[in-house]
Order: sequence, then C-alpha cells, then structure tokens
Amino acid sequence: MKILEWLQEEGSARVRDLSAAFAVSEATIRQDLERLDADGYITREHGGAYLRSVPQQVQSMSLQHVQNMDKKLRIGMAAASLVGDHETIIIDSGTTTTQFAENLKSRHDLNIITNALNIALILGGIPTNTVHMPAGQFKAPTLSLSGEKSADFFVGIYAQKLFLATAGVSFEAGLTYPAIGDIYVKRAMVKAASHIYLLADSTKIGRVSFSALGGVEIVHTLITDDGISDADRAEFERRGVEVILAD
Repeated sequence: MKILEWLQEEGSARVRDLSAAFAVSEATIRQDLERLDADGYITREHGGAYLRSVPQQVQSMSLQHVQNMDKKLRIGMAAASLVGDHETIIIDSGTTTTQFAENLKSRHDLNIITNALNIALILGGIPTNTVHMPAGQFKAPTLSLSGEKSADFFVGIYAQKLFLATAGVSFEAGLTYPAIGDIYVKRAMVKAASHIYLLADSTKIGRVSFSALGGVEIVHTLITDDGISDADRAEFERRGVEVILAD
C-alpha cells in the first residue's frame, strides 16, 4: 500500500528507486508490483510501473483521491472563510486544497501562488486575481509542479497565509508525504508564509507516510472535521496549534 501511495503521488516509479526507498530487494518490489498490476491499480513496464488512471486524470484535469469528500468540502469552505479580498496566499496542491480554491471564487484581487495546475485554472480565470506558478517537475496524479526547481521560486516571496495539504499528520512523525520531491517545495512554502493553515480531514490524523516535512509545531492552525478525537484536539492545542472544526 505504501508503494501504491507513492505511485498515486508520482504517477510512475522505477524498481531500483522503490527498492532503495523501502530498503527491500528489487525482487520483493517486483512481486509487489505484480500484485498491484493483477489488482488493476498499475501497469507494469520494464524496470518499473505506472498508475493506470494517470492519462485520464490529466485529460480531465481531475484528481483521483475522492475519499472523505464530504469532510473535504466542509474543510474547504471553512478555510475559505478565513481569506479576504486583496490578500496574498499560497495554496498547496491536493484534493482538500482544491475544494478550498473552489470556495474562493467570490473573492477579488487575490494574489495567489500555487504549484497546482488545476487550482491555477480554477482561480486564474477570475479577472481581478493574479496567479503565479513555480517551475519544476510535473506530477500527473496531483496535477502539480514539484522538486527543487519549484522550491527555488519561493525564495524572496512573502505571503500572508499558506494553505497546506498533507498525506498524514501524527505527533510522533509530524507532517508526512509519500514522495521526497514534495518536501523541497512544501518546506519553501512554509518559509514564505506568515501563517500556516493545515487542511487535513480527521482520517489523516495518526497516519504516517514516507517522508517528513517537520513536526506539527510548524503549523499555526489545523482545519479539520468533527471526527477528530478530544484527546488529539487537546494535544494539538497543547503544542500551540489552533484547531478549527469545519461545520
């Protein structure tokens, strides 16, 4: 499942890279890829594999992950209520941040920096908005630009607010993501923003993915749903993170 999560972020991967990342033999990786191929998730190719749904996703400019969409819709609405006209904001790529962007269509004169092509299209069509995008490697499954080139773009950028996505957040591992390449750009986004909002539905709390961005303390505000436990909410607040529950 960790391999599938990686492919859902990156679109494709080589056997040797997966072997090094997960510290197992290439033979073991090939067996896992054969299983994922048989289950219909991926297509094997010489030396690696790719996600079957990628071509359709790119053509439709849609994201694959549709789990917990009711929670993500509410979180997107709650996050959008915190943005006023004329602000400079950074928006990370992801399904929850996409719902956030959809709810910003009534705002005017926003200065937006995003690494997500679909979000740029959602908000760039509003005449009063200005949308900036970094360079970098195109990641088809997330319709985003990533890597060190993307990170370089944020040097010298100042934004009032960052709306950040995550694959998992835990008190032990912090904010985690499936792909190492994402960390460069997300770290640069964090440095460029005054206030960090983490948009994460409650199912992501306690989850740990492959690579870590940093501890939960880098976040100023967590916007989540009422599925968060009282104990987890109290622990976030004890660590200085404001918690907002989406209605």
